[in-house]
Amino acid sequence: MHYQDRWTPQQERTIQLVKKLEKSGLGYRRIAKYLNAKGIRTSKGNSWKNTNVFSFLKRYKERQERLAFIEKEYEPVWGKMEVGWAKI
Repeated sequence: MHYQDRWTPQQERTIQLVKKLEKSGLGYRRIAKYLNAKGIRTSKGNSWKNTNVFSFLKRYKERQERLAFIEKEYEPVWGKMEVGWAKI
């Protein structure tokens, strides 16, 4: 997946759930246990581990930062241009 691609609906639901669980105070291990109990699998179809949850959140935050940087509009910077004549 390219970093500018939108997430699939399943990925969106999963990230929202993981963020909600993290905000409620659950640690990565408990979040992984919760996702596994609900039958939610990783994008590769594996069961969740605490390291998967950590990496998932880290990649999500990094991706959001990249997209914000790309979508930001910048003002042009105009410098002072000088023209000089040189003897040949």
